[in-house]
Amino acid sequence: MTDWIDDEGFRANVGIVLMRHDGRVFLGGRSGGRGWQFPQGGIQRSEPFRDALFRELEEETGLTAQDVEFVGQTRGWLRYRLPRQYMRRSSIPRCIGQKQRWALLRFKGEDDSIRFDATDEPPEFEQFRWADYWEPVREVVYFKREVYNTALHELARFAFPGGLPPYPGWWFDAAVEPVYEEPEGDGLV
Repeated sequence: MTDWIDDEGFRANVGIVLMRHDGRVFLGGRSGGRGWQFPQGGIQRSEPFRDALFRELEEETGLTAQDVEFVGQTRGWLRYRLPRQYMRRSSIPRCIGQKQRWALLRFKGEDDSIRFDATDEPPEFEQFRWADYWEPVREVVYFKREVYNTALHELARFAFPGGLPPYPGWWFDAAVEPVYEEPEGDGLV
């Protein structure tokens, strides 16, 4: 199977917000000290969303569907463009960015069940921490911030049905506007 890149050059991708019972979310420290982010990865052509979701969860954190509860997902694709220096110019079809569907999963296990050696590939993460709900917007690489902001806002209705958690003090200086895209009727559930 190969990654699914649409006609516009966006690679289909699943993003995972893994949340504990206390509302804190998993942030993975990328291997080689390359920043912090949520687990994410490509959806292969013809692969159902949930299959990609749980495959990526296991590859990047060692967790399986039994370790989590599916809580909700974003309504449509959220897109970001890659800066020129991150584009793979030799790939065909050319990939200019990612379109992502995000899922919120509630973690039911213990921290020691998280491991980064569950795949034969080099691990995506070398460490992790539990962060306040909005913190990933500030921690992720700059070109993913709008998507993180939008995903967290959309998923907050599932995570906090009584209302949004308070924004941290830095929020109003750093936050970006949500970037919504209408669902494409792709059957991702």
